[in-house]
Amino acid sequence: MQQYISQLNEAQQEPVLQKDGPMIIIAGAGSGKTRVLTIRIAYLMSLGVDAFSILALTFTNKAAREMKKRIADIVGSNEAKNLWMGTFHSVFARILRSESDKLGYPSNFTIYDTQDSVRLLSAIIKEMQLDKDIYKPKQVLGRISSYKNSLITVKAYFNNPELQEADAMSKKPRLGEIYQNYVERCFKAGAMDFDDLLLKTNELLNRFPDVLAKYQDRFRYILVDEYQDTNHSQYLIVRALSDRFQNICVVGDDAQSIYAFRGANINNILNFQKDYEGVKTYRLEQNYRSTKNIVEAANSIIDKNKTKLDKVVWTANDFGNKIKVHRSITDGEEGRFVASTIWEQKMQHQMLNGHFAILYRTNAQSRAMEDALRKRDIPYRIYGGLSFYQRKEIKDVLCYLRLVINPKDEEALIRVINYPARGIGDTTIEKLTVTANHYKRSIFEVMQNIEKIDLKLNSGTKQKLLDFVTMIQSFQVINETQDAFYLADHVSKKTGLVQELKKDATPEGIAKIQNIEELLNGIKDFTEGQKEIDGARGALSEFLEDVALATDLDKDTADEDRVALMTIHLAKGLEFPYVFIVGMEEDLFPSAMSMSTRSELEEERRLFYVALTRAEKQAYLTYAQSRYRWGKLTDSEPSRFIEEINGEYLEYLTPEENNYRYKPMIDNDIFGDIDKSKLRLAKPVSGTPPKYITDNEPKSSVNIRKLKPVSGNAPSASTNLFDSKLTIGNIVMHERFGKGEVLNL
Repeated sequence: MQQYISQLNEAQQEPVLQKDGPMIIIAGAGSGKTRVLTIRIAYLMSLGVDAFSILALTFTNKAAREMKKRIADIVGSNEAKNLWMGTFHSVFARILRSESDKLGYPSNFTIYDTQDSVRLLSAIIKEMQLDKDIYKPKQVLGRISSYKNSLITVKAYFNNPELQEADAMSKKPRLGEIYQNYVERCFKAGAMDFDDLLLKTNELLNRFPDVLAKYQDRFRYILVDEYQDTNHSQYLIVRALSDRFQNICVVGDDAQSIYAFRGANINNILNFQKDYEGVKTYRLEQNYRSTKNIVEAANSIIDKNKTKLDKVVWTANDFGNKIKVHRSITDGEEGRFVASTIWEQKMQHQMLNGHFAILYRTNAQSRAMEDALRKRDIPYRIYGGLSFYQRKEIKDVLCYLRLVINPKDEEALIRVINYPARGIGDTTIEKLTVTANHYKRSIFEVMQNIEKIDLKLNSGTKQKLLDFVTMIQSFQVINETQDAFYLADHVSKKTGLVQELKKDATPEGIAKIQNIEELLNGIKDFTEGQKEIDGARGALSEFLEDVALATDLDKDTADEDRVALMTIHLAKGLEFPYVFIVGMEEDLFPSAMSMSTRSELEEERRLFYVALTRAEKQAYLTYAQSRYRWGKLTDSEPSRFIEEINGEYLEYLTPEENNYRYKPMIDNDIFGDIDKSKLRLAKPVSGTPPKYITDNEPKSSVNIRKLKPVSGNAPSASTNLFDSKLTIGNIVMHERFGKGEVLNL
């Protein structure tokens, strides 16, 4: 163990060797916090702390897997398997499965993803005969999600007149009813959504003191990664579980708190010292990732924020290159600059595609980048797009598998009951839904008792429904003895899904079959891996939970040599040698929707800090002078964040626009005194007032203002352009039209 501790610097060793009591590790970007957490857990185990009594919470499955692998290398894989380590949602789902009966849920409850929730809400809004343009399902889900993360249950909502009034003011007076129906329908279907995994854990720990005591006693040591990203619900669970022994270690960086839109509360980390007595504070300030130029530039940005914890990030790395700033005329040209720079770097330095990342504020910006990369034949991958598990053909297979585990899952049932087509139409499904709601039973239970219920269906339709029930029940029998791979393979063939897709001989149809094959490969890989874990057998329920809690970034793509394209929010926790931060324009970054208060602007600044600190060797900041928005070409001005960086860390690849953020709208000369002795009267044009001009003013009507030579300083306003020896053939830079050649004077 000592050899691992000796590899740490002094600042990293201190929190590792601190065994008991509450502690906070304020870890700057690239300061090795994952390493510190990993070695701290291994150190606790070396002191005799039982692995079963250590709880480590992360925000991605990928981070949990990496930490577990490192710990296994130190203490051995058998002991590492006993750790309770994973994302908040995966750990709390595990607890809820054990205690679900107390809340009235089956232990095999389904976890609804966003798509499932949106479909259910769409059905509820339709049944309530509400205008879907006012009650947009995605917006309604976002509102319900924020309620749940703030612990506002349906009961709490109806006891709060202010919330009801706020929804009425936004023309959604029946939002509370939708919320109530949604919760009831989820419960009837034996399903929880992502937010329920936190809300129901809070309910479990608050309503059942014996359960709280049980888990307080089990988790003697609690460690939380990325603590600045916790929301109110997560904060309360951690607070409750750690209350007894107070051996809690949180790690985070207030400068990387960028998820306020998702409910994350920066005050959780800012006020940690007030929540616990005798808190020990440690700071990891040495950055091992980036060059000195990048670290210092990032510091100069984050210093502009008023709300922050004290720390000074530094690095012993080389100075490295300055941050390169590039101005393009259009977003299309911006994409071409990025693609050609990547191509040149690859050619000159034999770099891999995977060494480059393109980060943007909004997903819509990826189009111009994709077009440019495709034209250069540079392979890329977009993160955060449609996840593999959200593709229709994959979702269809998964819904059949979900029904095997939980036949009450109505979203899964409605999706696949008539796919492939079985002659069960929408009218039949509507009758089943109404009857199920009337009897407060699941649709599957209504179908099981179809002969006993008067549903006004013909005998042929009833037989089709019973055949579907029999098929699902036959799958359930197989599931009792076989692993997830055998069952998934059987289901994909027996349901007719694969045969249906084979009818489509187009490249898209073939790709869909290949996707199902890839799904089966993934299930096989999962079942083999599960056999190594104590107490797991590679069952279907284990696989479905793993899929439900997976995120797009969890997929290991190390073998794919592709340029990474993603939003900055998705980039947190990642690092790349070369990073392009594109779209550095006012109203885009910082976003126009996030500038109404200081706290919103400071979050945008933290987001830029995160983007910049992803770069190891070189960062590029690019912006366009005009960009298409909603089909219209709009003028843009450079982001204030470029100006906020200390100029000594920047290198402008295109001539810098002096004082570009404060261009005067009127000419200074109109305020000065005029010496009329040096002026002569211009030849008046009929019907216009007389005009004075200087003797040396060019008589040409060509408008040559805003032209400046590429080299040297642009002539000042008072200097006549012809005094600057501008001649035909000169290459000049125009503020609006860019680089050009003087053809005429």
